[in-house]
Amino acid sequence: MIRINLLSQDRERPKRRQAATPVAFESGQKIAVAGTLILAVAALGVAWWYWSLRRDVTRLTDEITVAEQETTRLRSLIAQVNQFEERKAALQQRVTLIEQLRRGQSGPVHMLDQVSRAVPEMLWLTQMEQKGADVLIDGRCTSLTSLSDFVDNLAKSGWFKRPVEITESQVESNPGAGTDLIKFSVKAQFSPPGG
Repeated sequence: MIRINLLSQDRERPKRRQAATPVAFESGQKIAVAGTLILAVAALGVAWWYWSLRRDVTRLTDEITVAEQETTRLRSLIAQVNQFEERKAALQQRVTLIEQLRRGQSGPVHMLDQVSRAVPEMLWLTQMEQKGADVLIDGRCTSLTSLSDFVDNLAKSGWFKRPVEITESQVESNPGAGTDLIKFSVKAQFSPPGG
């Protein structure tokens, strides 16, 4: 019988295999390494994303701060503009009032001038009153002819609208002078030419 020592050969072969094959990972180790790499890449991705978000938050916070400062500056400018507009409106009202007064200032001067030119001899005025465009003139004269000449002169002057009316006339006796006087009231509308 022949004896074969199988044991010794088996022991030698694994040693040779171990020496002949380079060190390689087993499939379980490969999965563990791949999982670790995936986790490391995911962690780096999350870290980069977090860093990017923090950078964006910082940038946006800075932009908000700048925008708030600009808003504050613009609000002060708006307040100044409103003050200037209020002053402008007040000054415009003053200018308008001054212009109205200047226009109105020449009216009474021309009215008095035209009335004084229209007064004939032997007629004198006792009162003159203006209510808007209406002018009420009271006076006395020695004859009705003087009164009709006065009314006609006012109408022809172009500064009074027609008709110029005699609203009242009555004869007053004047025993000291020996003549009778006519007391009258005339109503006319003052209207500057072209106005």
